[in-house]
Amino acid sequence: MLKKRIIPCLDIKNGRTVKGVNFVDIQDAGDPVALARQYALQGADELVFLDITATIEARATLIQLVEEIAANINIPFTVGGGITSVEQAKALIRAGADKVSVNSAAVKRPELVQELAAEFGSQCVVVAVDTKYEDPDWTVFVSGGRTPTGIKTLDWVKKMEALGAGEILLTSMNNDGTKAGFALDITEAVARNVQIPVIASGGAGTVDHFTELFEQTTASAGLAASIFHYGEIPVPELKSALKTKNIAIR
Repeated sequence: MLKKRIIPCLDIKNGRTVKGVNFVDIQDAGDPVALARQYALQGADELVFLDITATIEARATLIQLVEEIAANINIPFTVGGGITSVEQAKALIRAGADKVSVNSAAVKRPELVQELAAEFGSQCVVVAVDTKYEDPDWTVFVSGGRTPTGIKTLDWVKKMEALGAGEILLTSMNNDGTKAGFALDITEAVARNVQIPVIASGGAGTVDHFTELFEQTTASAGLAASIFHYGEIPVPELKSALKTKNIAIR
């Protein structure tokens, strides 16, 4: 059985780490380079960097900041935000990203995922899926959670896997920033419908939330932001607590 991963996420706006609730009410959470260095030292398994306003502002991800973070860490590093072409992805990988994450651009032009996988290999391609439950179904949202697409989440993840995605980063907008726990139902449904790893995001607030995630779903990783940024649950503390519950953690 593959060991589970713990992944801090840096949501970036104007060069700073930020955090919101349900994708709104964005607050400053610190210097991204200092946070990245701290997480690498603490034993985080990977780091995700998402430039959350790149798509809306129609600009490329902050290359210089990516370079700076990459120079300060020695763990796998995924970068997303505003990537619309193989050329942009290439620039980020040159800057030090190990994987690239696409979201809105994949909805707009699904063959982008195919092109990225052909260029870099599926292991470098993460498709981020922002999903929201509105009766009767979970559907996909784009543009930083601002725009509904009407696409059913399960249909979408299966399509992304078929086009060459190597991993799904699934964020429940209903749970995001609430610290009330992960959306276990949709996480497990997605994990069961694809053969690639699924990273669960949105709602982490306690050690128990990670325990539930790994005991009740087949997600490969748990991603969180504010609990790490504000020192509520340091990464080493979380990992050792999970190990005491016999959860196989890296």
